[in-house]
Amino acid sequence: QVQLVESGGGLVQAGGSLRLSCAASRSIFFINTMGWYRQAPGKQRELVATSRAGGSTHYAASVKGRFTISRDSVNNTVSLQMNSLKPEDTAVYYCYASNYGPDYYGQGTQVTVSS
Repeated sequence: QVQLVESGGGLVQAGGSLRLSCAASRSIFFINTMGWYRQAPGKQRELVATSRAGGSTHYAASVKGRFTISRDSVNNTVSLQMNSLKPEDTAVYYCYASNYGPDYYGQGTQVTVSS
């Protein structure tokens, strides 16, 4: 089991940047997949980015080239650097961990991008 706590959300103007962080309660070195989901009001949850233990990363087409996920197994954190933000990026962002069993999620952090 792992607890996840997100931070770094807020209000930013379109074109701006934010960096989200997710702190895990235990070592993430052996956790297969860490990543970020987001959910906007009235929309389905969307997988934004993932980071595998082997080093591979994956991004949703909507954020590719603008967002970067990074995984720090020393400090047990996962970050999401978000650049060139757009109003459509407005959502609650959730950190998650998946390791061949139940998925774990944080409480979420709100990101609001104003036009």
